[in-house]
Amino acid sequence: MAHKKATGAVKNVHDSNAQYRGIKVFGGQSIHAGGIIVRQAGAKYKLGANVYEGNDFTIHAAIDGVVTFSKKKVERFDGRKYLRTHVSVTPNA
Repeated sequence: MAHKKATGAVKNVHDSNAQYRGIKVFGGQSIHAGGIIVRQAGAKYKLGANVYEGNDFTIHAAIDGVVTFSKKKVERFDGRKYLRTHVSVTPNA
């Protein structure tokens, strides 16, 4: 005869899959057209020249070239300024 009553199964032990976000190709590295440069949640990095944005804010290269990251000063609605990082691709020479 058992000395302890049987308990139910454990709930809420599931784990979601990893998102694998971040910068995939860094500044100065070459990339082919359509290649993923940045996977991000929300628009942390803004679009520059020769790049386009996917449905989930993923930044892709529009042409073959070299990836460049640049910071630009942007003014908020209340007049404050802050730095915003722009991602662009320069064509191969």
